[in-house]
Amino acid sequence: MGGFFRRIIMTAVSFTAVSVGLISANAFSDWVQIGFLGDLNGDRKITIADAVIMTKHLIGESPLTSANGYDVKGKTIGINGNDGFTAKKFLETADINQDGKVDVYDMIALRKQVISQTGAVVWEWIEETATTTATTLTSSTTTVTSSDGFINPPVYNLYGSMPSQNEAELAVFYVDFPDCTYDYKPTAEQIENIVFGAENENDRNYPFESMSAFYKRSSKNAMNLNGKAYTYTAKNNKSYYEGDLWHVSLIDEIIDEFDAQVDFSQFDGDKDKIIDSILISVPESAGDENWWASAGLYGGDWLKTVDGMGIGHVIVGNAEIKSADDYANFNSSYLHEIGHCMGLPDYYLYGTEDFQGMHGSAGFELMDDANCDFGAVSKLMLGWYKPEQIKIYDKNAGDKSFTLNRSSLENSDCLIIPCGELEKNYYSEFFIVEYADMLGNNSVLANEWWRATGEGIRIYHVSAEVTGDEYYNTFTYSSGNDEATAYNNGRRFVRLVGEGTDSTDNYFHTGDVIDDSIAEFNWYDADGNMTISPEITIKVGEISDTCTVTVNRK
Repeated sequence: MGGFFRRIIMTAVSFTAVSVGLISANAFSDWVQIGFLGDLNGDRKITIADAVIMTKHLIGESPLTSANGYDVKGKTIGINGNDGFTAKKFLETADINQDGKVDVYDMIALRKQVISQTGAVVWEWIEETATTTATTLTSSTTTVTSSDGFINPPVYNLYGSMPSQNEAELAVFYVDFPDCTYDYKPTAEQIENIVFGAENENDRNYPFESMSAFYKRSSKNAMNLNGKAYTYTAKNNKSYYEGDLWHVSLIDEIIDEFDAQVDFSQFDGDKDKIIDSILISVPESAGDENWWASAGLYGGDWLKTVDGMGIGHVIVGNAEIKSADDYANFNSSYLHEIGHCMGLPDYYLYGTEDFQGMHGSAGFELMDDANCDFGAVSKLMLGWYKPEQIKIYDKNAGDKSFTLNRSSLENSDCLIIPCGELEKNYYSEFFIVEYADMLGNNSVLANEWWRATGEGIRIYHVSAEVTGDEYYNTFTYSSGNDEATAYNNGRRFVRLVGEGTDSTDNYFHTGDVIDDSIAEFNWYDADGNMTISPEITIKVGEISDTCTVTVNRK
């Protein structure tokens, strides 16, 4: 259930239309967009034609000249990308990473821009004149238009390709092999009903009666998952496709076979010219060694497109639909993988005998267990809270009480207690508190008889700092980043305050006081150890339909 490779995100502007107009003489002094890096033929688009020009330059066939750069000598020029706004006096358009030379690294960057149609805008400062003719570019940033008053999802600026708000599209391919088939093979129409069907609390598979219904509840209607399903038998026996972590040969075969009959542009919910996600499911009998469910960016040719679309995240796995009315494991397994497609990391631990990231009654989370709802930290990163549903404790405010609603409700909320300043996208260290219950998407927990279950106040210790560059950003302390996490012994993206064993009731209940005697309720020091007291306590009030927690300064 791991994410075996990651989406590469370019700088923060996607290119659309070009308009030319007159800017009024009335007190006009401003920055005007004049183009963007990587546009080597001056057509105001990033296309394969620009990649050809770059290639010819690098092999010496047709070296670039000053004509390939904007005429900006002596002018004040700005470049607006992921690193913010920086002013420069001179640039070469082909020098995409702006290191003073044009080399293979710029070619790599350009290839990625061709697929994602994103890059850094170039601006020129225009002084007040009588009448100025200017060329402007209509553009949109990677901060999505939030859904119905929800916050912009912090995870959208990372490596995901599936939007967590508004329309999200999934192409499902239910695939078998000549020598490895399904015992039960549903029709495409049946698969679509299983994946995209309506909410139905009476379905025996509830809360996994459909992926769409699950996400509708979890996101409070912020996300609408749509798509189509197709069945297919591969051309070769199973072994032909094995030994390739990226499953490129199978993915390419499916895309090429369906290209003539399927318009892949319909699977671009956020209109970024990248397919949101593709799911390829194979029989369970294919085995776990090569077909254990995983998700990540397409690992083939970066320049490959289909119907004008780049290829985003691809899920490949061997969870299967058992029968017409037995498919809960199929949906729950791939719901976890779609979490990766949206940009969330695994919360379970890599390379450890006990891989559970969080234990006990409070330790259930879709990105850890794949059999329940998302917790507060995931919903925050996915943008599934409205601003008024995020309560933030100010250390200068002294003692303060907060009332929290149940996690299953549309008005569910959370409390954030920052360590120092809280970064605007929550890329910081903080505690996040929620009132978690066993309703809705967590109702399945009632069946987990071998583990402690329950309801109460749950507190996560989060270290959500981000690392990367203009092409690739990820959570620094996520599972698999062994050096950063000291092989899970140091900082981690998420820990559970009050960690215990599977049989531990580690929810906090009425009258409980949480303080720095609990190891996880301390801030990390410079060595990644939790030794710094937050100098607060949290007291849990009466738990009923709501719960009040009081934060006291020591």
